[in-house]
Amino acid sequence: MITAKIEQQLAKVLEPEGLELLEVTSYRQGRSTVLLARIDRPGAHTSLADCELASRLLSLELDRLDPISGPYRLDVESPGPRRPLRTLAHFQRFIGRQARVETPQGRFTGQIIAALGTVRFRLPSGEEPEVALADIRKANLLEEK
Repeated sequence: MITAKIEQQLAKVLEPEGLELLEVTSYRQGRSTVLLARIDRPGAHTSLADCELASRLLSLELDRLDPISGPYRLDVESPGPRRPLRTLAHFQRFIGRQARVETPQGRFTGQIIAALGTVRFRLPSGEEPEVALADIRKANLLEEK
C-alpha cells in the first residue's frame, strides 16, 4: 500500500507549492481502495483551490509510482479542526493547544506545552508527562471552543 517512502515522495511534489502532506490513509470501499490525503498550507487557510492543486499533483505522482494494485480513488482534504499531529514541527506549531494523544501506555488529552526532543503535555490533573515522538501512535488537535 502506501509506505513511508512513498508518502515522502508524495510530500515532495507538494512542497514547491507551499503545501504540506500531513498523512495518507487508505480504506476499502466496495471493490476499490480510497486513498485519503490530508494537506495543509502552513500559516494560511487551506483552500479548495489548494485541495484541487494537490489532487492533480498527487494523482500524477501516484500514476508514476503505481503503488496501488487495482482500482482506487484519491480524495484530498484539509485537516480540519482535529488535524493530525505527526512531526515535532506540528507539535511546536500548536503549543498551547489541546490534543488527544495515543501512546502504547494508553490515551490522554492534554495541552501541548513544549516540543523539543520530546513532547510535553499538561494534563487536567496538573501532571506534565513527556512523551518521545516515536512513542506517539496517534495525535490530533481538539477543536477550539
